[in-house]
Amino acid sequence: MKKYLLTGLILLLPLAVTIAIIAFVVNFLTKPFMGIVSHFLKQTPLANESFFIFSPEQMLQLSSQLIILVCLFLLILFLGMIARWYLVHWLIQVSERILHRLPLVNKVYKASKEIINSFLGQGKSTFKQVVMVPFPGNGIYCLGLLSEKAPVECRERSNLQLYSVFIPTAPNPTNGFTIMFKEEEIHFMEMKPEDAIKYIVSCGTVAPPETHPHDTHPKIEGV
Repeated sequence: MKKYLLTGLILLLPLAVTIAIIAFVVNFLTKPFMGIVSHFLKQTPLANESFFIFSPEQMLQLSSQLIILVCLFLLILFLGMIARWYLVHWLIQVSERILHRLPLVNKVYKASKEIINSFLGQGKSTFKQVVMVPFPGNGIYCLGLLSEKAPVECRERSNLQLYSVFIPTAPNPTNGFTIMFKEEEIHFMEMKPEDAIKYIVSCGTVAPPETHPHDTHPKIEGV
């Protein structure tokens, strides 16, 4: 008998201690708010409902504790998200300050950041238009993406109206050539940039939708 009693205690005591600790934590967290939540729940039909072995008073208490725990969980989660966002933002700012002060590294970092911002900038189209240009020589044509006018110094020294065109390579369009073409060498297309990229990435196997150009004159006054 004594052995059976000890075996039962060994099995039940850890469970009882666990339940007691959980009950203490729940009561500790919910007690300050029980009065307010219970007051509101008493105005609902739940105040007179019983469930299984629980009386209406016990159901009211359990429901109040459950609501409080859920609200506390959501509040803690929200505070954690805000704290983490500020922490990450602060770490990014500190990292950028350090990188801007490192010789050589600051030049590379600044240039890389400007390029990425140019590609991912909101509210601004990185590439204005799809164009067809003679490349790598006369009589041979490829698709390119019109970006901007050529640098002022390049236009002044050549005394030509030049435009910068990015020519992606297949099948990796992130590589390519940035070439300056004269305006009369550029054939302006009505093709969408995403369709041109699909055509280049697929090595010409995915043809863009057919378009019917109505005006081949360049509409790039804003470039």
